[in-house]
Amino acid sequence: MDCRVLSIQSHVVRGYVGNKSATFPLQVLGFEVDSINSVQFSNHTGYEHWKGQVLTADELHVLYEGIKLNKVSQYDYVLTGYTRDVSFLEMVVNILQELKIINPSLVYVCDPVLGDNGAMYVPEDLLPVYRDKVVPVADIITPNQFEAELLTGKKISTEKDAIEAIDMLLAMGPHTVVITSSELLSPLGDQYLVALGSQTTVGLDGTKKKQQIRMDIPKVDAVFVGTGDLFAAMLLAWTHHHPNDLKTACEKTVSVMQHVIKRTISYAQDLRGGSGRRDVHTVPSFHVSPDMAGPGIRPSPAQLELRLVQSKVDIEEPSIVMEATVL
Repeated sequence: MDCRVLSIQSHVVRGYVGNKSATFPLQVLGFEVDSINSVQFSNHTGYEHWKGQVLTADELHVLYEGIKLNKVSQYDYVLTGYTRDVSFLEMVVNILQELKIINPSLVYVCDPVLGDNGAMYVPEDLLPVYRDKVVPVADIITPNQFEAELLTGKKISTEKDAIEAIDMLLAMGPHTVVITSSELLSPLGDQYLVALGSQTTVGLDGTKKKQQIRMDIPKVDAVFVGTGDLFAAMLLAWTHHHPNDLKTACEKTVSVMQHVIKRTISYAQDLRGGSGRRDVHTVPSFHVSPDMAGPGIRPSPAQLELRLVQSKVDIEEPSIVMEATVL
């Protein structure tokens, strides 16, 4: 496979978020990945301390100009995630429009990172840029429920509301929309998150077909960072391999996520002590400290870094542990 992705996301020295979360899984699946790091931090900001630098719009343009001058700006995919700066996001759109002229079949996968749980964690002036400039040129978008509500102005309280919001987003430009998580009530109970997706495909005869799916995903009592970046990357990969089958693409994407999360939480719960000892029988209870994890002890951010390298086989050939329902 000769398929090249330009991924414009954050970078951390330690851990897995942004490009660190997306690049390795894509490479494992055979994609060439060119990374532009929108920020370079020591670690993600969920740690007690973090240091680093932020790439400006002008610096982004300089890097792109270098690629363009060498005539190596032919891309099959562009992947973007978290950013906090309006001018940087607008520069991404400008670059994308140029890249689509070079390759009209280029696919842009965008995770419109705006916030979650009813609160924005980026400046509010990014919302109109995403809504009016980014979503119209995107092909695949992966908002959560709150982000879908912001982009459409529609409150989502039922599955019908969610499908209507997805249809509004499809009408704005993308051919595939996946609401990656929602607080909608799952038929399986309140221990599940509901994900909903819709894909519009065009047949050889020009007729349009739409596939809508729902997935009920078990909740995990832990806070992970980088999972949204991994989700978007895996959706890119599996929609590439299953371009007209959103059901299969989402099943493989979510199954990869489940394998990685299960391995990560198991690792965190098994760890004992700063030396990384795992034999629980050798650690008396009075040795418990904040950097230890286990039953009744909350894992630290370092212990919850995604176990991506250890999940290589699951990324390459995910056993399907999550099935989608076609609506």
